[in-house]
Amino acid sequence: MGAQTIVTARGERLVVLPEAEYEALLEAAENAEDRLAVTEFQRKLALGEEELVPSAIVERLLSGENRIRVWRDHRGMTAATLADKAGIAQAYLSQIETGKREGTIETLCKLASALAVSLDDLVGFGPHGTETENRDTGKTSA
Repeated sequence: MGAQTIVTARGERLVVLPEAEYEALLEAAENAEDRLAVTEFQRKLALGEEELVPSAIVERLLSGENRIRVWRDHRGMTAATLADKAGIAQAYLSQIETGKREGTIETLCKLASALAVSLDDLVGFGPHGTETENRDTGKTSA
């Protein structure tokens, strides 16, 4: 390593190294963080706190398709089964899925619980807190 140590007038020790070595250190630190994140995900997956979602489902969610319908399909549930499990009328669920009505927070919480997903998974926030548009209704979800 081509590092050079400099001591300032106040006694502070500084290390100067070639940029390529600095970049290599940054990359090694990022790789270590990535390994820790993967290990943590694997731990949560083994405990059932995380799940693997097929790419086809992710693509449907990202395309703006109704999130409740996508998760219901992924869980292999009929509309009647989900409505019953959430304690709501099937007609109301249909209206929510088609965008004719917006579900209340209480209803969305019931649906999220019945689908074993978080409320965030249903309301349509993107990965950075941004809203996504529902392609079925053209409405932006909050």
